[in-house]
Amino acid sequence: MKKKLVETKNILDAAIEGMRRLKGKKIAVIDLTTIQHTECGYFLICHGTSNTQVDAIARSVEETVTEMTGTRTWHKDGYRNAIWILLDYGDLMVHVFREEARNYYNLEELWSDASINFPEDETSM
Repeated sequence: MKKKLVETKNILDAAIEGMRRLKGKKIAVIDLTTIQHTECGYFLICHGTSNTQVDAIARSVEETVTEMTGTRTWHKDGYRNAIWILLDYGDLMVHVFREEARNYYNLEELWSDASINFPEDETSM
């Protein structure tokens, strides 16, 4: 069990780095581990200002996670429209939105009973 937590933390850190490399905006980590019946333990969310940036951020996350941890996504969806790209890493779901879509779906409010953290050192915001 502890090994899984360490692996998830490593993937989370790598995904955050991938977002930062391409200037992902307002990076947020939603900790779902204290909520019963969730599909995963964590959501990692950011947004970009164009479809091109959203696509690039998601690809950067995939590349950085693979580079830093050797882990590949279990599933990915949304590249066709690049409005909301989802990268499934099992216990971590990465959401890269266009800003308008992020505001519309408002996952932070939907999961407001979870702990939400905004990683430090986000100078691109």
